[in-house]
Amino acid sequence: MDVLRPTLIRIEGRVYRKNLFQEQAYQHEEEEEDFCAGPSDCADEPCDAFAVEETEKGFQCRVEVPSPLYKYIIGKKGETKKRLETETRTSISIPKPGVEGEIVITGQHRNGVISARTRIDVLLDSFRKKQPFTHFLSFALNQPTIQEKFLQFKEEVLEKCSQDHGVSSSLFQNPAKLHLTLGTLVLLNEQEIRKACDLLQRCKEDFVDQITGGKPLTVEVAGVEYMNDDPAVMDILYAKVHMKDGSDRLQVIADRLVERFVASGLMLKEWDRVKLHATVMNTLFRKDPSAEERSNTMAGKSSFKERESFNGRNILKLFENFYFGEVQLDSVRLSQRFSSDSSGYYATSGQL
Repeated sequence: MDVLRPTLIRIEGRVYRKNLFQEQAYQHEEEEEDFCAGPSDCADEPCDAFAVEETEKGFQCRVEVPSPLYKYIIGKKGETKKRLETETRTSISIPKPGVEGEIVITGQHRNGVISARTRIDVLLDSFRKKQPFTHFLSFALNQPTIQEKFLQFKEEVLEKCSQDHGVSSSLFQNPAKLHLTLGTLVLLNEQEIRKACDLLQRCKEDFVDQITGGKPLTVEVAGVEYMNDDPAVMDILYAKVHMKDGSDRLQVIADRLVERFVASGLMLKEWDRVKLHATVMNTLFRKDPSAEERSNTMAGKSSFKERESFNGRNILKLFENFYFGEVQLDSVRLSQRFSSDSSGYYATSGQL
C-alpha cells in the first residue's frame, strides 16, 4: 500500500484511513493494523457519533464488543491496548476472555476518549471482516421431492460421467442440506444473533409479506450451470432456480433482504444482485462434507490450492436441463454454519 495514499474505509458514515505497521503476529494472525481517523494527522475531532458520558474524573465511553474480538484490541502481550492507551491518554477496560460485556474507555479529555473509541471501531471492523462466517440467510430446498430428484441426478452423473477427471461421489451436496444462500453473516455472540433475528422479522413486516401476498412462492429448480471460465476445470456446479410464474419476486426479496442486512452492518456487500443458485457439486466436499462456500464467491486462495477440480463438460452436456422439481418457499432462515437439525438441514436461529 502506498503510504501517501492510504486505504480509506467507511463505518457508519464516517471515513477513516488505514495505516499498516509491521509487528510480530500474535498466534497466527496477519500483520496487525493501526488506524487513524482522517484526513487530519490522527487528531480526532469531537463528534456526536458516540455516547460519551461526563464523570467526576473526566469522560467515559462504553462499547459492546463480542468476546472473540477482545484479542484484537489487546494484541500480543497487551501491546495494542497499551499503545492505544498511551496515544489517546485513556484507560481501556476489557472483560475477561470469554466473558461477554462492554469495553469501557475512560480519560480526562473527551477528545482522547473519542479517539480511542474511533480507533477501536476501525480496528474491530477490519478484523471482523477476516472472521469466517458463522451464519447465512437461506431458503431450504430439501423437500422430499427435490431430494429424490437430486439423488437421481447424482446416480446418473456417476453412471455416465464417473470416468471424467475428478468426478466422484464425494463431490455431491448432502441432499438434506440443499439450499439457496442469500448472504453470509459473522455473528459472534447471542446479542448479535438476536439482532439478526429481529431484523429478519422486521423485513417480513416491512416488505416480504407485501411481495408474497402472505403465500408461499412456487419455485422450479431446473438446469445446471457453473461460474468459472473453463468447464473442464470446474470446482462448483449449481442448480438454477426461478419463479414458476416467471416473475422476479424471489429475486426482489433476496436483493432487498441483503440490502437491509448490509445497511445494518450485519452483512458485507459482495454483489449488486444476489445470484440465486443451489450448490449440487463442490470440490470442497471431497475433504470436508460440511464445507460451505462463502456466499456467492469462491473459496479463499488457500482452499483452492488444496482442491482437485473436475471435468464437468460431459455433465453440462448431458444434464444441462435436468429437472430437479418444484418447491414451495415459505420462509427465509437464519441458518447456522456447520450444524444440523432433526431433519438434517442446518440448525435455524430464526426465520420469517
